Amino acid sequence: MLSTFSALYITLVFLVMIKGSLGTTFQLVNRCDYTVWPGILSNAGSSGLDTTGFELQPGTTRSTKAEPGWSGRFWGRTGCSFDPATGRGGCATGDCGSGQVECNGLGAAPPATLAEFTVGTSGSQDFYDVSLVDGYNLPMIVEAGGGSGACGSTGCVADLNRMCPDELRAGGGQGCKSACGAFGTPEYCCSGEFGTPDKCRPSAYSSIFKNACPRSYSYAYDDATSTFTCSGADYTITFCPSLTSKKSSSWSPTTNELPAPATATAGGSHSHPAEDSLATWLPTFVTGGSSHISPNPNRIIRVATTIILFAFLLL
Repeated sequence: MLSTFSALYITLVFLVMIKGSLGTTFQLVNRCDYTVWPGILSNAGSSGLDTTGFELQPGTTRSTKAEPGWSGRFWGRTGCSFDPATGRGGCATGDCGSGQVECNGLGAAPPATLAEFTVGTSGSQDFYDVSLVDGYNLPMIVEAGGGSGACGSTGCVADLNRMCPDELRAGGGQGCKSACGAFGTPEYCCSGEFGTPDKCRPSAYSSIFKNACPRSYSYAYDDATSTFTCSGADYTITFCPSLTSKKSSSWSPTTNELPAPATATAGGSHSHPAEDSLATWLPTFVTGGSSHISPNPNRIIRVATTIILFAFLLL
């Protein structure tokens, strides 16, 4: 029995080591009826991914892998045009200023919807959110797959461009600025004397974003309902997850508003946001069921680990 226990223990340690070295896969999905050019920015101190920007045609996907400990952001650029001969060009929204498809370490020009991640190490939690602090340019959701913990889905399904106040409108209606981006004042930017959570409070403008997209960051200190956690997951980032978020005259705030979770569960980083799965209310023809998520090696390893532990308990 001792030798059996030793073999099981060694196998378990080996599986944990493999899981820790697999990294995290990010799959980007374009369900818009127009081309999106995702941009990627790794934070200082994080190893870069295999790309910093690419073209994503409607109905297509592309994946990239991040090492444990990686942190950074993803966003979608729209209205882009690049010269086939020189590769030079730019985008109407979310432009990173590189003049190329690759962003090469440059971030998005506001307004832009951002998906932000900090990947855990050695089994620690991942933290992620969808932020409208820098404004909004297209609908986006983030879904965790194969992880453990709360692992809630988050994002903004509503088309804020169509409800954007005139004073925040950008790019001929292709983007919606934040109040900070539009006015630059300390009370909207949470800076200066307003640089603390007790001083910087939600504004009438951030409330428009929050009411339409309850799980997204609407201003700098919107942590309580906007930060999500998961361990050992891969992530799917979907642009235009709902058919009603396409460029269609049939849109309305009622059909696109993200409903409140039916059951709140504790999770999150700075506090305890309510989390549930967007898959419970997005129809299967929108989410594509599980077909758009590739087999998750982390999930396979967890199943194998559970089987081994169960076998040990039966000894």
